[in-house]
Amino acid sequence: MRSRTRPVLRWLSIGVGAAAAAYATYASLAWLRYGHPSRSTQDNHDPLLDRFMPIYDVVERHHIGVRAPADVTFVAACGVDLMQSPLARSIFKAREVILGSEPDTTVRPRGILALTQSLGWGVLAEESGREIVMGAVTKPWEANVVFRALLPDEFAAFDEPGYVKIAWTLRADPHGPAESTFSSETRAIATDASARSRFRRYWALLSPGIIVIRWMMLMPVKRAAETLTVSREAGQANP
Repeated sequence: MRSRTRPVLRWLSIGVGAAAAAYATYASLAWLRYGHPSRSTQDNHDPLLDRFMPIYDVVERHHIGVRAPADVTFVAACGVDLMQSPLARSIFKAREVILGSEPDTTVRPRGILALTQSLGWGVLAEESGREIVMGAVTKPWEANVVFRALLPDEFAAFDEPGYVKIAWTLRADPHGPAESTFSSETRAIATDASARSRFRRYWALLSPGIIVIRWMMLMPVKRAAETLTVSREAGQANP
């Protein structure tokens, strides 16, 4: 048994070490890249989001092609339930442990849009059936983080020291009547030098988990939208 166990433990330790090294490398890159975000291109330019945050310290963009109309994809995106994923729950739990947060015992609604609104995020703008922009001001480095929604005009002009402004989108762009692209973009900017310093440390430490959660949205949205489309087509074929 010992002879069999040793190789397993050896490979396990190698895997853990590799994962830790990859995490440390990414965290270092996130630290260095902070304040130097990639700018939008013609393909991912978002005028609606630009209204509220044309300049930002960090940005993350993710997208996936979907075999479904844009309005169906948008509905699927708004209703996706990230907390069904054990990995997503583990990431949120890891944040609690790292920052010493108190567990959230509030019963929250399902679906990313309803969930985030229950946490304090507000709607900044919406294009029906195509895109929604959510925003809040916060101090993300605090253990028990609080998100504060503002009116759209107030959000754009907000510059109270010690905060970070965050805006993110759910968006579905049509490519003909039966295909679309789902995309999500998150932007953040600190309001002063002190907040920028604290947020930079936070971002370097925890952005890998944040990015994984954004990336994890893609396939569930795709599956839900395509399943809904097939169901609708079947219903139309068999009235």
